[in-house]
Amino acid sequence: MSLGTKYLIGLGCVLVLLSAAGCRTPTVGPDDMLDPRDIPIGHRFENGTRVKDANLVPVLFAYDSYSVSPAERHKLVVASEYLRSNRAMTVVLEGNCDERGSREYNMSLGERRAIAVRNYLLGLGVPNSRMQTKSYGEEMPADTRHNEQAWRKNRRVAFAVYE
Repeated sequence: MSLGTKYLIGLGCVLVLLSAAGCRTPTVGPDDMLDPRDIPIGHRFENGTRVKDANLVPVLFAYDSYSVSPAERHKLVVASEYLRSNRAMTVVLEGNCDERGSREYNMSLGERRAIAVRNYLLGLGVPNSRMQTKSYGEEMPADTRHNEQAWRKNRRVAFAVYE
């Protein structure tokens, strides 16, 4: 094999590797990462009336995790039953974090938590069209104290239900 042929084969391999590096298969679609503020006003769930008596309990997460633990899954079963029996309702899944970590990291982690909850609800039969995700990062703590008990409450996805 000539040097020129080896060069062309090597160059072809490099180009294939470079193009493949940017083509990973996403686990969620591009719409999953939209900020609700970017959605035209007529399509935002927040324009509806917020339901105050939905009584859906926030899903809690371990430190630095966005995996729904087996102990929290019953909350999602209850939420899916509520949403399936109240078909006029929509939900914004609000991802939250404790104060540890940078603002950027916590915004990203909050979004991953909200997406994990949405994916679980999808598996339980709640249509994607009735759910949105939103991250507050560390900006909306449920408990403003600076200890493990407070941080445990702040690592959550809350349900904002609208009609």
